[in-house]
Amino acid sequence: MDGKPLIKNAVIRLVRRPFCMIVFLFLFLFFSCQSMQKDRLVETPGESAGRDIVELEEMVVSLDINSSRERISDARRRITELEKNAFPDTGYKALLAALSGRLFILEGKQNDAQKQMKNSQALSPGNIQAAVLSVRLEKDAQKRLAMIDRELAVEAAGELQIERGRSLMEVRRYREAAAAFDAAFAAGLSPVYRETYRDARNRAWELRDAEAGTGNKTQAIVEKDGVTWTDLIELTRGETELLRFLTAGRDWPAADIFNRLLERSFIPYTQNAAAAEWPDRKPRPEEDVTRSGAAYYIWHIYAESRADRGLLSRYSSRYASRPNSKSPVADLPLLSPFFDSILGCVEAEFMSLPDGRNFYPGEKVRGAEMLAVLRKIRL
Repeated sequence: MDGKPLIKNAVIRLVRRPFCMIVFLFLFLFFSCQSMQKDRLVETPGESAGRDIVELEEMVVSLDINSSRERISDARRRITELEKNAFPDTGYKALLAALSGRLFILEGKQNDAQKQMKNSQALSPGNIQAAVLSVRLEKDAQKRLAMIDRELAVEAAGELQIERGRSLMEVRRYREAAAAFDAAFAAGLSPVYRETYRDARNRAWELRDAEAGTGNKTQAIVEKDGVTWTDLIELTRGETELLRFLTAGRDWPAADIFNRLLERSFIPYTQNAAAAEWPDRKPRPEEDVTRSGAAYYIWHIYAESRADRGLLSRYSSRYASRPNSKSPVADLPLLSPFFDSILGCVEAEFMSLPDGRNFYPGEKVRGAEMLAVLRKIRL
């Protein structure tokens, strides 16, 4: 029995299905007509080809978060090897061409990527990897979304949902982006997709709540990967009433508010949680805020707004009265000037211990993260 016509027919029927399904089924059909034994230990050429193409896909996809020159070169060498020993099936060759095209984009060779896209489409019209490549070649995000939606109307492929999520992030439609990433992860793709786009998905979820209800002035701050004291002040007064005790509704410049907060010890002179005392140098409004600084600022403003200054020493007093006291937070010294603020923010669930043990006081805070913290505060 000749398996080649079956391969061709199977690929035609399945070209719009997820990549791994194509590889699995055309290999299954090809070898269903071979004499096989349950205890066969020798890997057949087709099985080897399928494994190679899956491994290549994982290499290329993972480059979206780690595209070092060395890793790109490794992927190109692997593609060259597979091209020299190409498995004699048009579906396989189409997938190889499409993945090669994605690599050409990373190498800055757009013309070569275009050629590979056309080659892949000619070998296997409508295959998903060629569709992904065509999307990657389109520079306009809105046009990409239109292309993706047309493809998804035919086949809800997880790979295309990934591309939709990426494009929606670019045009700041975060709620839809979060939904697209979740749809992709639920589509049974290779684990490399979840590993590669997990942070993008989490970022979309973080920003989805900031998409609605923020003013034009604060939206740009919410999207920042790191915020300054000026940003934090603008975000606080733009999205909450927490600074009314100071401004009484007056529209002071953020720099003036910063200086007044600094004078009244609502902003720390250092953000080093291990410091034993304040340095002489004053902080500046344009300095980045870390998790320790944010906790100090939030807890002091919260205590002032509640008219309860006792909150500022609640935890240090409690632990000081215990013999052989030990800080409950692994990376927060018991005598740290941030001890009360950090424990207070954690206990009130304004902020968290990311791994259950450490606060990571030196890490910068993101705009969306701070908006989420501010929205948790109920006076």
